Amino acid sequence: MKLPNTAQSSRPWRIHELTRDFRLEDVWALPTPGGPDDFPRLVRLMASGDPSRGSSGAARVLFAIRWKVGALLGWDGPDARYGPQRPTLRDRLPADLRDAPSGPDFGAVPSPPST
Repeated sequence: MKLPNTAQSSRPWRIHELTRDFRLEDVWALPTPGGPDDFPRLVRLMASGDPSRGSSGAARVLFAIRWKVGALLGWDGPDARYGPQRPTLRDRLPADLRDAPSGPDFGAVPSPPST
């Protein structure tokens, strides 16, 4: 269900400190079970997935197309630039967050093929 942008922007979340120059496109309520304490489990679950081997044939095809187009247009190489050079989100983190333990390893998620 689509929500008004204020459902996100009115919250006192720290992410607002890091993303002042971002444009909020839309906000959605997802029909998922669980609560805020389940977020770490959700992140681990997402990190362990492999979209190129999912059960959806359409999803596999879309990932394959994206990786091929990315390879042809140079979107995914180490020197790829996405518009004006801006600091990464990691560069924007305050020291207490930057020095905290990192999240799960997304090694199971395939990176685009290098060509």
